Amino acid sequence: MTPSNYQLTIDSESQTEQFAGKLAREISAPIWVELKGQLGAGKTTLTRYVLQALGHKGTVKSPTYTLVEPYDVADSRFFHFDLYRLSDPEELEYLGIRDYLGDNVMAFIEWPSKGKDFLPEPDLSIEIQLNQSSRTFELTANSKKGQKIIHHLNASESD
Repeated sequence: MTPSNYQLTIDSESQTEQFAGKLAREISAPIWVELKGQLGAGKTTLTRYVLQALGHKGTVKSPTYTLVEPYDVADSRFFHFDLYRLSDPEELEYLGIRDYLGDNVMAFIEWPSKGKDFLPEPDLSIEIQLNQSSRTFELTANSKKGQKIIHHLNASESD
């Protein structure tokens, strides 16, 4: 049976960058990834490092006020959503959430609970727990694609 969870504790930002590089090597469009964790847990930092590992050379802005920031990477469209300021999930319809669906799309969504019932089922959920001097990343697969990613991450740990 394919594993559906992967957990990693990280003690530094450079380890976050290394993990993001591993994750970037495993993801491909189409994919929806939800990011969960308290304010300051590192959701945007992880997304920034994934984008850089995928080849993005410019700055990575937090979409806290814009709700979504688009990027062109790895022959795909990458959308970084931050739904923290969403007051009603139905606002996603006005944002045109359906326009962001497609075979050539990678999406990382912060605060997905704010878009409940208006977002597609994520392939992968990443929950970041902020500890005193570390962060714990727990990945959960919600699709076969997510299971494949977790399988490869687990296999890379045993190498």
